[in-house]
Amino acid sequence: MICPTNLTDAQCGSPPKQAIKLLLPAKIWQRKRKHSIRTIINAILYVVKGGIQWRMMPNDLPDWRLVYYYFRQWSEQELVRQIHDKLVTRLRLQTGLEASPSLILIDSQLVKTMSAATLKGHDGNKKLTGRKRFIIVDALGLVPALRLTSANMGEWAGALLLFKVLGQRFTRLKTILADQGFTRVNFLATVKTTFQLSINVVCGVLGVKGFHVLPKPHRRAGWIVERAFGWWAFHRRLAKDYEIKETHAETIIYWTMIRLMSRRIRETKS
Repeated sequence: MICPTNLTDAQCGSPPKQAIKLLLPAKIWQRKRKHSIRTIINAILYVVKGGIQWRMMPNDLPDWRLVYYYFRQWSEQELVRQIHDKLVTRLRLQTGLEASPSLILIDSQLVKTMSAATLKGHDGNKKLTGRKRFIIVDALGLVPALRLTSANMGEWAGALLLFKVLGQRFTRLKTILADQGFTRVNFLATVKTTFQLSINVVCGVLGVKGFHVLPKPHRRAGWIVERAFGWWAFHRRLAKDYEIKETHAETIIYWTMIRLMSRRIRETKS
């Protein structure tokens, strides 16, 4: 089945870039199968981009039960997250940046969930029941870390969970930009003491009410985060959180970013 979401030769495994093939364990590609791993990945990306149900997968693609089996197994093994993290590092190095960012941005997105979702809550401010997607983005809009919580989780509490996921992966990281929702004296002090990180809260211009133009660095910070959410909007499986398990919901986001990043990997001379 020819589909715009299919991996190209360069994305999957043909020299010189081999963006995805080299990141998967060799034994996955060596085993004889009725359907190739590339076909399985194409089917997963078809679901992520098109937003269809697994059971509505076209007959030209492998049986949905087989595709969902691989999706579930790779999610539980954290293989998809590992591929995603390696692509983040590779793309940063390709653009001339250090593998470890020194500054990141943090924000959250509130989305509705299905009634069967195992993790959900009610946000009293926005009158919405669902989940929150807490993400950290770098200067390129890539997502080094994410964490899903119930919608009633406060910004500062969700951020602390996100920092635990981030761990000590980035040794150069010192500063985090956040919006006013993360303003809390105890929270800022806790982050400074526990994680040795400094949070700069992007606030409005003092003394000015209503709409106003923020300083250029603050405008750029907000734009980078919203651009990342905008990328997700073109993948219909993320328009609403359809996943029962939050781990599967995170995996859908990882697959989305893998698709976007693999398209940006440049060819290198062998």
